[in-house]
Amino acid sequence: MSIPLTDRHDRTHRSLRISIVDKCDLRCTYCMPEDQHFLKREELMTREEIVTIARLFVERYGITKIRLTGGEPLVRPDAVDIVRDLVRLPVKLGLTTNALTLHKHLDGLIDVGLRSLNVSLDTFDAERFRKITRRDGYDVVWANIQEAHRRGLRVKLNMVVMRGVNDDELLRFVELTRDHDIHVRFIEFMPFAGNHWGRERVYTYAEMLGHIGSVHSFEKLDDDPHSTAKAYRVPGWKGTFAVISTVTEPFCGTCDRLRLTAEGRMRNCLFA
Repeated sequence: MSIPLTDRHDRTHRSLRISIVDKCDLRCTYCMPEDQHFLKREELMTREEIVTIARLFVERYGITKIRLTGGEPLVRPDAVDIVRDLVRLPVKLGLTTNALTLHKHLDGLIDVGLRSLNVSLDTFDAERFRKITRRDGYDVVWANIQEAHRRGLRVKLNMVVMRGVNDDELLRFVELTRDHDIHVRFIEFMPFAGNHWGRERVYTYAEMLGHIGSVHSFEKLDDDPHSTAKAYRVPGWKGTFAVISTVTEPFCGTCDRLRLTAEGRMRNCLFA
């Protein structure tokens, strides 16, 4: 019998995010400084350690959901092997990626049983992509996203909406859901060290819904009690969209997530 992980705020944790590497092959301006220093390889958890800890959390503490993250998890050479190990556990398993090298790993990920991807994409413009990520690669990323969807993976697109940077593309992302069973999630611009955050750059949850509603009618969907996203659908459209209102309407009271860093440290909050 598992022991529920309940904290002093009476939150029971059922979801575990495991960072398998801290490195990334992009340098998104809202996420990572250009001169970021990374862990040495020997400082990272080994594949065996990741699997052992994950199994412990599932079997002893009742974790039902695991998502592999980074950095960019696919820069780790044994990423597919780690997925193969974890897919055997009785959990809902997903992986977050920027999709820059997804074409190299897609066959392997599907073959070992992965069924869910979260992909970061903040623009449909190649030059804007380069400015945001400080790297080229939009065409490859978009092609990989489409191929993953075509191959039957459940795809969630995460777009960080920044005022004056990419807020003018909001409707284009929503319109992706017209003919495709894709789940678009708009994320309010959050403060991280070195990302020059300012409240004036936050395109808010209320503004997003107002902008979308000026063009499309949409309906509220039922959210999981612990969901960080507030979900909606344009009636008759195949996909959905949602907003993660980290700044203007925080959801700390219902958060059920734990985070394991790439060197094996526990965090109960992204901002801890």
